Amino acid sequence: MASSFGGINTALTSLYAQRRGLDVAGQNIANANTEGYTRQKVRMAAQTGTLHPGIYTTADQVGSGVSVAGVERSRNSYLEERGRIEHGNSAYLASQKASYQQIESVLAEPSDTALQARMHDMWDAWNDVANNWQDPSTRTALIERSKTVAITLNDTHGALSNQFEALSNQTVGYVDQVNKLAAGIADMNRQVAVATQANLPANELQDERDRRVMELSRLVGATAQAKPSGSINVYVGSTALVEDFTARSLEPSGPTTLDGITATDKVSLKWTDTGIDATPGGTLGAMLDTMNTVIPGIVSDLDKVAAKIADTVNLALTGDGTLAHPPGYTENGTPGTPMFTGTTAKSLTVVIDNPADIAFSRGNPTPDPLDPTAPPAALDHDVADDLADVGTSGAGPDSDYQALIGRLGVSAQAASRRSEIQDAVRDQVDTSREAESGVNLDEEMTNLLTYQRGYEAASRVLTTIDAMLDQLINRTGLVGR
Repeated sequence: MASSFGGINTALTSLYAQRRGLDVAGQNIANANTEGYTRQKVRMAAQTGTLHPGIYTTADQVGSGVSVAGVERSRNSYLEERGRIEHGNSAYLASQKASYQQIESVLAEPSDTALQARMHDMWDAWNDVANNWQDPSTRTALIERSKTVAITLNDTHGALSNQFEALSNQTVGYVDQVNKLAAGIADMNRQVAVATQANLPANELQDERDRRVMELSRLVGATAQAKPSGSINVYVGSTALVEDFTARSLEPSGPTTLDGITATDKVSLKWTDTGIDATPGGTLGAMLDTMNTVIPGIVSDLDKVAAKIADTVNLALTGDGTLAHPPGYTENGTPGTPMFTGTTAKSLTVVIDNPADIAFSRGNPTPDPLDPTAPPAALDHDVADDLADVGTSGAGPDSDYQALIGRLGVSAQAASRRSEIQDAVRDQVDTSREAESGVNLDEEMTNLLTYQRGYEAASRVLTTIDAMLDQLINRTGLVGR
């Protein structure tokens, strides 16, 4: 038979358990708006009356109360890992989208001040020379408009180079952040493992660790794997960044300027201890792709446009034998000189300053020295006519530039749409994660009332037993005295 005093212990365990529930509900409410906080819940277990009964032992004790088996985090490991993957993908596409937007703002097409309009003005200036070659001001305007085209290409290359260097500097900062986060996670692994071995709660510490892992997912596309000891391993690609209590580090490698990028020398992230290339995702992965592929690709296409402008104009002016017509000549019969030097967007420059040096004509106004009796050739404007038609040519630099802008627009639009779709996927996963681990104030208020009523009831049980024992001890045996 159970002891008369056993009910006191039963009621007391209930008081302890209900108070623990109130404490946990209060902690949830206090951290309802704390980033990364996971809702906690008390897991209670009934205490049995006889733990190891003998074969012939009987007991009528219904139990000895309740115990708090643990305070658990309401986390779904599958949703957490899915969240890391989706946040990494979202960060990658968001960075890529921002890079394309910045490149589009540099080229600023379509615009009255962008390269396409300025090339159009240059070809129009050649048309003006053809129609009014007698007026030197038309050739002066042509020189200025040609300089504007060259300067626009120079400035575009400079802006893209500045974007590259800004990304390079950002990469250094992000890599430092990654290394600090990895070191912090390794230290937290040690603390969580010690707490787990000692059966001590470490929920808030695990929340902060998970928040840092999520940040790593955004930065480098990191994934994580939990271990029975309570620690987690963090991976970048298939290589461990954090393993138990040890953190590795990354370092940027390769050119820091746009001109340093070559087919064999590109920007990368390497493991500091082995020197092997890492395969990051997330923001850093997108930045590497932009520096190694996107910006150099745009610059390469601009270089082709610049080279075609220089070749087209210079060949028309000098006639080096590759053209079907004879070379151009200036008014005074001087053979034409090139207008441009340089064959890249960075180096293209106009070298003619004197309008009289523009060889707009293929005629020679001076007598033929081989036949002095022959009449002088008539001064024409064939060169200017030919160059005026370049802007509408399907094989001219304008056509190449339009193709470049078209490819850029398609790529930018694709990146923007993919980013929007990925953001929707990420938000959907976050909603599921929040439903699992987020604090619901209505639910916590209900829990508060539940634990309050349980505490009051346990107190009532304790008071009732106290009254019964008082009757037993102080009043039993008084009858008849």
